[in-house]
Amino acid sequence: MSRIGKNPIAIPAGVTVEVAEGVITVKGKLGQLTQTYVDVTVKVEEGQVIVERSSDAGDHRSKHGLYRSLISNMINGVATGFTKELELVGVGYRASNQGQKLDLALGFSHNIVLEIAPEVVLETISEKGKNPIVKLTSYDKQLLGQVAAKIRGFRRPEPYKGKGVKFVGEVLRRKAGKSA
Repeated sequence: MSRIGKNPIAIPAGVTVEVAEGVITVKGKLGQLTQTYVDVTVKVEEGQVIVERSSDAGDHRSKHGLYRSLISNMINGVATGFTKELELVGVGYRASNQGQKLDLALGFSHNIVLEIAPEVVLETISEKGKNPIVKLTSYDKQLLGQVAAKIRGFRRPEPYKGKGVKFVGEVLRRKAGKSA
Protein backbone atom coordinates (compact mmCIF):
# COMPACT_ATOMS: atom_id res chain seq x y z
CA MET A 1 0.00 0.00 0.00
CA SER A 2 1.25 3.48 -0.84
CA ARG A 3 2.28 5.29 2.34
CA ILE A 4 1.28 8.64 0.87
CA GLY A 5 -1.83 7.38 -0.92
CA LYS A 6 -3.45 5.71 2.09
CA ASN A 7 -3.45 8.89 4.22
CA PRO A 8 -6.86 10.64 4.19
CA ILE A 9 -6.95 14.36 3.37
CA ALA A 10 -8.78 16.56 5.88
CA ILE A 11 -11.07 19.18 4.33
CA PRO A 12 -10.74 22.52 6.19
CA ALA A 13 -13.69 24.82 6.88
CA GLY A 14 -14.71 26.94 3.89
CA VAL A 15 -13.54 24.39 1.30
CA THR A 16 -15.95 22.27 -0.75
CA VAL A 17 -14.88 19.16 -2.67
CA GLU A 18 -17.07 17.74 -5.46
CA VAL A 19 -16.32 14.43 -7.16
CA ALA A 20 -17.91 13.79 -10.57
CA GLU A 21 -17.19 11.24 -13.28
CA GLY A 22 -13.36 11.27 -13.39
CA VAL A 23 -13.09 14.93 -12.29
CA ILE A 24 -12.56 16.42 -8.83
CA THR A 25 -13.41 20.09 -8.19
CA VAL A 26 -12.15 21.97 -5.14
CA LYS A 27 -13.60 25.41 -4.26
CA GLY A 28 -12.33 27.72 -1.54
CA LYS A 29 -11.99 31.36 -0.57
CA LEU A 30 -8.97 31.88 -2.88
CA GLY A 31 -10.30 30.17 -6.01
CA GLN A 32 -11.40 26.99 -7.74
CA LEU A 33 -9.28 24.12 -9.10
CA THR A 34 -10.21 21.01 -11.08
CA GLN A 35 -8.25 17.81 -11.72
CA THR A 36 -9.06 14.77 -13.83
CA TYR A 37 -8.09 11.32 -12.52
CA VAL A 38 -7.92 7.73 -13.78
CA ASP A 39 -7.17 4.30 -12.26
CA VAL A 40 -8.14 5.41 -8.70
CA THR A 41 -11.36 5.94 -6.74
CA VAL A 42 -11.91 9.24 -4.91
CA LYS A 43 -14.50 9.41 -2.12
CA VAL A 44 -15.55 12.25 0.20
CA GLU A 45 -16.57 10.92 3.63
CA GLU A 46 -16.99 12.73 6.97
CA GLY A 47 -14.94 15.80 6.06
CA GLN A 48 -12.13 13.77 4.50
CA VAL A 49 -11.08 12.84 0.98
CA ILE A 50 -10.00 9.21 0.57
CA VAL A 51 -8.10 7.99 -2.50
CA GLU A 52 -8.17 4.23 -3.19
CA ARG A 53 -6.75 2.19 -6.06
CA SER A 54 -8.56 -0.58 -7.86
CA SER A 55 -5.67 -3.09 -8.14
CA ASP A 56 -2.00 -3.62 -7.31
CA ALA A 57 -0.82 -3.12 -10.89
CA GLY A 58 2.31 -0.96 -11.15
CA ASP A 59 0.54 1.84 -13.00
CA HIS A 60 -2.27 1.95 -10.43
CA ARG A 61 0.18 1.95 -7.51
CA SER A 62 2.12 4.89 -8.94
CA LYS A 63 -1.01 6.97 -9.56
CA HIS A 64 -2.36 6.29 -6.04
CA GLY A 65 0.16 8.54 -4.29
CA LEU A 66 0.28 11.00 -7.20
CA TYR A 67 -3.44 11.84 -7.15
CA ARG A 68 -3.50 11.97 -3.35
CA SER A 69 -0.69 14.58 -3.43
CA LEU A 70 -2.35 16.57 -6.23
CA ILE A 71 -5.69 16.67 -4.37
CA SER A 72 -3.94 17.62 -1.12
CA ASN A 73 -2.13 20.50 -2.90
CA MET A 74 -5.44 21.67 -4.40
CA ILE A 75 -7.14 21.74 -0.99
CA ASN A 76 -4.19 23.53 0.67
CA GLY A 77 -4.01 25.99 -2.23
CA VAL A 78 -7.63 27.16 -2.17
CA ALA A 79 -7.58 27.32 1.66
CA THR A 80 -4.23 29.06 2.38
CA GLY A 81 -2.31 29.49 -0.90
CA PHE A 82 1.36 29.05 -1.79
CA THR A 83 4.27 31.53 -1.96
CA LYS A 84 7.64 31.43 -3.73
CA GLU A 85 10.33 34.09 -3.43
CA LEU A 86 13.14 34.58 -5.95
CA GLU A 87 16.27 36.59 -5.14
CA LEU A 88 18.28 38.43 -7.81
CA VAL A 89 21.99 38.18 -6.90
CA GLY A 90 24.34 40.34 -8.97
CA VAL A 91 25.50 43.90 -9.52
CA GLY A 92 22.87 45.90 -11.41
CA TYR A 93 20.22 43.16 -11.27
CA ARG A 94 16.83 44.82 -10.74
CA ALA A 95 13.16 43.82 -10.75
CA SER A 96 10.04 45.97 -11.00
CA ASN A 97 6.43 45.36 -11.88
CA GLN A 98 3.50 47.27 -13.31
CA GLY A 99 0.44 45.17 -12.53
CA GLN A 100 1.10 41.69 -13.94
CA LYS A 101 4.11 42.72 -16.06
CA LEU A 102 7.47 41.80 -14.52
CA ASP A 103 10.45 43.84 -15.75
CA LEU A 104 13.83 42.21 -15.06
CA ALA A 105 17.29 43.73 -15.60
CA LEU A 106 19.65 40.72 -15.48
CA GLY A 107 22.81 42.00 -17.14
CA PHE A 108 21.69 41.46 -20.72
CA SER A 109 21.65 44.23 -23.35
CA HIS A 110 17.89 44.59 -22.86
CA ASN A 111 15.39 44.18 -20.04
CA ILE A 112 13.22 41.06 -19.93
CA VAL A 113 9.50 41.82 -19.73
CA LEU A 114 7.31 38.88 -18.72
CA GLU A 115 3.51 38.84 -18.56
CA ILE A 116 2.48 36.84 -15.47
CA ALA A 117 -0.74 34.77 -15.39
CA PRO A 118 -3.65 36.48 -13.58
CA GLU A 119 -3.89 33.62 -11.03
CA VAL A 120 -0.42 34.53 -9.72
CA VAL A 121 -0.08 37.65 -7.53
CA LEU A 122 3.21 39.42 -8.28
CA GLU A 123 5.15 41.63 -5.90
CA THR A 124 8.69 43.02 -6.15
CA ILE A 125 10.68 44.11 -3.10
CA SER A 126 13.70 46.38 -3.54
CA GLU A 127 15.48 47.60 -0.41
CA LYS A 128 18.69 49.60 -0.37
CA GLY A 129 21.68 47.40 0.40
CA LYS A 130 19.79 44.14 -0.20
CA ASN A 131 19.20 41.98 -3.26
CA PRO A 132 15.88 42.53 -5.09
CA ILE A 133 13.21 39.91 -4.35
CA VAL A 134 10.35 38.78 -6.61
CA LYS A 135 7.48 37.38 -4.52
CA LEU A 136 4.92 35.15 -6.26
CA THR A 137 1.70 34.02 -4.54
CA SER A 138 -1.02 31.74 -5.94
CA TYR A 139 -3.54 29.07 -5.04
CA ASP A 140 -2.35 26.84 -7.92
CA LYS A 141 0.93 25.17 -6.86
CA GLN A 142 1.70 23.79 -10.32
CA LEU A 143 1.28 27.14 -12.08
CA LEU A 144 3.27 28.92 -9.36
CA GLY A 145 6.19 26.51 -9.74
CA GLN A 146 6.07 26.84 -13.52
CA VAL A 147 6.20 30.66 -13.41
CA ALA A 148 8.99 30.63 -10.79
CA ALA A 149 11.04 28.16 -12.86
CA LYS A 150 10.61 30.31 -15.98
CA ILE A 151 11.87 33.42 -14.15
CA ARG A 152 14.81 31.46 -12.67
CA GLY A 153 15.62 30.09 -16.14
CA PHE A 154 16.40 33.57 -17.51
CA ARG A 155 19.66 33.67 -15.50
CA ARG A 156 20.40 30.52 -13.50
CA PRO A 157 22.85 30.95 -10.57
CA GLU A 158 26.42 30.23 -11.60
CA PRO A 159 28.70 28.20 -9.28
CA TYR A 160 31.67 30.59 -8.98
CA LYS A 161 30.21 33.86 -7.67
CA GLY A 162 26.60 32.76 -7.16
CA LYS A 163 25.24 35.44 -9.51
CA GLY A 164 21.82 34.87 -11.02
CA VAL A 165 18.19 34.31 -10.04
CA LYS A 166 17.80 31.88 -7.13
CA PHE A 167 15.08 30.87 -4.70
CA VAL A 168 15.27 32.48 -1.26
CA GLY A 169 16.93 29.95 1.03
CA GLU A 170 18.35 27.88 -1.84
CA VAL A 171 21.83 26.52 -1.11
CA LEU A 172 24.14 26.64 -4.12
CA ARG A 173 27.14 24.39 -4.72
CA ARG A 174 30.10 26.73 -5.02
CA LYS A 175 33.35 26.04 -6.87
CA ALA A 176 36.80 27.32 -5.95
CA GLY A 177 37.72 28.83 -9.30
CA LYS A 178 41.28 29.35 -10.58
CA SER A 179 44.15 28.88 -8.17
CA ALA A 180 47.57 30.48 -8.67
